[in-house]
Amino acid sequence: MQYGALLAEGKTKQIYAHPSDPALAIMHHKDAITAGDGARRHIIPGKALLSGPTTANVFGLLARNGIATHYVGAPTADTMVVQRCTMIPIEIVTRRRATGSYLKRHPDVVEGQRFDPLVVEFFFKDDANHDPLMTVAELDAAGIASTDRCAALGRIARRVFLAIEQAFAAQTITLVDLKIECGLTSVGQLVVADVIDNDSWRIWPEGNKELMLDKQVYRNMQTVTPEGLARIAALYQTAKELTDAWT
Repeated sequence: MQYGALLAEGKTKQIYAHPSDPALAIMHHKDAITAGDGARRHIIPGKALLSGPTTANVFGLLARNGIATHYVGAPTADTMVVQRCTMIPIEIVTRRRATGSYLKRHPDVVEGQRFDPLVVEFFFKDDANHDPLMTVAELDAAGIASTDRCAALGRIARRVFLAIEQAFAAQTITLVDLKIECGLTSVGQLVVADVIDNDSWRIWPEGNKELMLDKQVYRNMQTVTPEGLARIAALYQTAKELTDAWT
């Protein structure tokens, strides 16, 4: 597929202008995996061929649940056509169970504690400051996102979580938490954007953390070896196969 000019590049993807439609863009997935704000970086050959279809499967699920996304199509396994968006610089994290950074901030909470209703948190995208957690009032005061915009983001994040949670539950997998991003299309529609793949969630088969299938396994590695990266690749293959069943 032909690409236009490179518009942006992240740790795991590249965004190109669409060659013929200025309202669209081309997203190319990369084989990179990172952790610790990019302090740890490795290449897993073929990862893009797994992350791309996983994201396409997720966005297809969201569309069937009436949730607007930037996804248009996937001409190849590692490439997506998307609506061109102005991204909102916030990571929205929705939590069903307590783990990870949440426990560090709330040491009185027991790991695995279930949240009902869901906990929704906003992290301002700023690598230099480690993507700080911000309140709605702080985001509003800083001019990053108004109170109304944050409310809309929270509603979208909950709907996304519940749709994916239900799909995983049918496979006896617990969706523990989920990170998404949103953007505004050229006509100002607020949509789910970026990617949602095995880097975006924590998933525990049968609710068992010891069986985790997601990127946390990579984060937890004391020493990264070729054999370890091969195990991570197998987890991404499993995530793709799980989401293939949703189509």
